[in-house]
Amino acid sequence: MTNNNEPRIPSDRPSISPAGTTDPQITLRSPAELADALPYMLGFHPTDSLVMVAVHGEGGRFGGRLRVGIPATPAEWEDTARQVADCLIRGSERRGGKPDGIVVFLCQEPRGEESGQRVMTRLRPLAQRIRLACGALDVPVLEALCLSAGRFWSYVCPDERCCPAEGSPLAAVGTSVMAAAATFAGLQVRGSLKDIEGRLAPLRGEVAVDMERALDRVAAALVPKILDGATREEVGAETLTLARTLMTRMTLAPPAEGGPHADDWDDALLGHDEAASLILGLQDREIRDIAAEWMEDEEAAPALRLWRALARRCIGAYGEHAAAPLTLAGWVSWSTGDEPTARIALGLALRADAEYRFAQLLHHACNEGVDPEGLRECLREERRRREPRRGRPKAGTRPPGRPGRTGTRRESRRTTGSGQ
Repeated sequence: MTNNNEPRIPSDRPSISPAGTTDPQITLRSPAELADALPYMLGFHPTDSLVMVAVHGEGGRFGGRLRVGIPATPAEWEDTARQVADCLIRGSERRGGKPDGIVVFLCQEPRGEESGQRVMTRLRPLAQRIRLACGALDVPVLEALCLSAGRFWSYVCPDERCCPAEGSPLAAVGTSVMAAAATFAGLQVRGSLKDIEGRLAPLRGEVAVDMERALDRVAAALVPKILDGATREEVGAETLTLARTLMTRMTLAPPAEGGPHADDWDDALLGHDEAASLILGLQDREIRDIAAEWMEDEEAAPALRLWRALARRCIGAYGEHAAAPLTLAGWVSWSTGDEPTARIALGLALRADAEYRFAQLLHHACNEGVDPEGLRECLREERRRREPRRGRPKAGTRPPGRPGRTGTRRESRRTTGSGQ
């Protein structure tokens, strides 16, 4: 690992998708088919991403898959290459066996007047560093592709007949044999990485200004109650009651369609003060754990909509507070079978607060291919145990004040617990 003076891996955590024993069997024979298969392997179209896929056995069975953002500064490339190679190869060894090879994808759209071919040329040194880093661990890179501007290039294949210098066009979305096979196998592509992250990103403009004012106002009222042991339990009960009320509101007002318009609809359903009260109340570890129980059946969909909407309301100085709703959004996504979105949401939670323990645990478990049913059963049992006193939850840990006004979240951990 690096010291403080060395370049570091990008701030988003590597997301590793383990290959399960029941993965559909789809044969890929060329760089074109590999490029076409990438979004189906990840579950989304990667943007500004370095993706690595482990390959095992003589038949070339795909194993774990790692995705991380491409570092903006070339000075970081060598260190990033070493870390991602070690992460994927060591992780594959822990899960069953060292890879026999690796396939690398560099996905980045042109900037300004830049062409796709120029992107390929600019990223070539990064591809070479990854090949060297994998080779140093005795695992060869079997193929390295650059995807940009609707075309792909191979850094490995010298044959102009299949990999010309000007690149080859990617198949139109949903039109290839790979798309048909993936659809038949039940593999879904849930939009682009940029789209999924956008649904969880903070609001902007005048609404963001109003939201931050609401957070300031509500924090001034709630923090004294949270610091007072006599009223802390009251705040927790109010937080859960409000969350259930808003979930009911969302259930009774489903959006007409998915995507950004659905998010606009959900944003309109939440008042600023309501959202601020929930964001601050969820900083309490025990209240957050109770909210995590809304992970299945008819509760899952409105809960996910609510957690996404709250993550978008964590504005400005309250950016770290997004760790709680982002982690809950990641957990519900994982619990309901959407692992790609879960890994993205949990990665964003760790970007908001790298020390958020619940996000760390879920991110690691999701990456390691752990079955979420074990955690679901624990939460079900806890809910059954607590049901007789469900209306009076014991509130917990972190005073969620605004940094610089009512104390930082780091200071809150020292005085009242970890909050994770």
